[in-house]
Amino acid sequence: MADPDQHPRVVIGVDIGTTSTKSVAYDTDGRQLASHSVGYPLDEPSPGYAEQDPLLIFDAVVETVRAVVAELPGPVAGLSFSTAMHSLIGLDADGQPLTPSVTWADSRASRQAERLRAARSGLALHRRTGTPVHPMAPLPKLVWFAEQEPKLFERVAHWVGIKDYVLLRLCETLVTDHSVASASGLMDIQTRAWDAEALRIAGITEEQLPQLVATTRVLPGLTAECAAATGLPADTPIVVGAGDGPLANLGLGAVRPGVVACSIGTSGAMRVMVERPAVDPLGGVFCYALTEDRWVVGGAINNGGIVLQWAGDALAPELGEDSEEELLALAARAPAGSGGLIMLPYLLSERAPHWSALPRGAYVGLTHGHRREHLVRAALEGVCQQLALVLASVRAAGNEVREVRASGGFARSPLWRQLLADALGMPVRFPAGHEGSSFGAALLGMQALGLIASVDVAADLVRIDETVRPDPAAAATYAALLPLHAELYDALVPTFTSLRRLAPSLPPEPPPTASPM
Repeated sequence: MADPDQHPRVVIGVDIGTTSTKSVAYDTDGRQLASHSVGYPLDEPSPGYAEQDPLLIFDAVVETVRAVVAELPGPVAGLSFSTAMHSLIGLDADGQPLTPSVTWADSRASRQAERLRAARSGLALHRRTGTPVHPMAPLPKLVWFAEQEPKLFERVAHWVGIKDYVLLRLCETLVTDHSVASASGLMDIQTRAWDAEALRIAGITEEQLPQLVATTRVLPGLTAECAAATGLPADTPIVVGAGDGPLANLGLGAVRPGVVACSIGTSGAMRVMVERPAVDPLGGVFCYALTEDRWVVGGAINNGGIVLQWAGDALAPELGEDSEEELLALAARAPAGSGGLIMLPYLLSERAPHWSALPRGAYVGLTHGHRREHLVRAALEGVCQQLALVLASVRAAGNEVREVRASGGFARSPLWRQLLADALGMPVRFPAGHEGSSFGAALLGMQALGLIASVDVAADLVRIDETVRPDPAAAATYAALLPLHAELYDALVPTFTSLRRLAPSLPPEPPPTASPM
């Protein structure tokens, strides 16, 4: 049992994700002491919709914190939060949800986003707010609500993200941090204030949004009801925290300039930490805040591990569920470059670096000689090549890239690891198993509470398990094919546009085999 007089050195990182919330307790040496996770559904009531019940997510936060607190032998110094970015919830004047939590995966605002993006001010809006004009972002979602649900839109007193809602319930304080706000399309990243032009486009006022605060802001404590529900003292400090993307960099120890964090789960992303906010001239990357002097520049892709799952369902259904190892073994039989077969892996549309909801997946170069192993390998190569395009955009924004650290479910596979190193053309380092965003949230909380000097300690706390170096021949093949991936997207935009125009007159597309994460 810990000495009750000793100052607690444990912070719980609460990661509010798209499919689950996970709370993990860490001490100041980076050791994981306890964890608990609770899942919840992603509802898709209509094509393009991807929403969740905010009440279920709040309950998951309380349940996971309570379970972790019950496992710990001593007191907790505080809670600190990570959240999936780009969510949007409309609240009434009493703080009750009038809408579900509309997630990043929701694409109902595609037409609004394309209209805003095509406008003369579209790129300027992206560069000023750091957020691509894309249906994932709250700005186009707000325009959709104003146009498609005007009566509901008029009833909303406050527009918030899912973490803002959770903190309102926990602490009775309506705030949003600079990190989450920088992913909304509504905040000027240079001034850290709500952007007047973006608010005008959205049709809302500053009073309808939460107060902007630093990610290290400490809220005074929990309501009596929430203290009892979590098992924590009411005066437990609550650190507002940040978005899961920037915190994943922190959790991987990718906090120094030139160190890129790459993740491939169901989706994927690449991000590098910078000291000043910036977006490349062509708008290929986002720029999101972490702290007052740390930002991440990068891009997210919709299609990561979901592409391998699709390949199993569509190309090798006889393998059944849990066929990942067999599929990867099948892909390993094909050569690098899949015999000249290229796949654009846009099964769930796409984000970086083009930031358009138009694209669909495509195989190009198919011949009589190609077999299943080529199709499966080309799908995996397509994911890695898309990340290589994102990395090129990160460099185009003026950032040095000297190291890549990678995490995610794909890292279990030696083939995936090697493919990524070959496609990027540089060594990829794989850290030992920290929980990414929850560890980043805990570290940010420790800095806010004065338990560590700076989040820079992350670089020393995260241990590297393995470094995978590119095979020179394979890397040369992928480097030669990469420009074709970029060219194919541009060449097929008219086809993607025509397919969407024809969609109402065609038989409906089959439903997805799984919800995006």
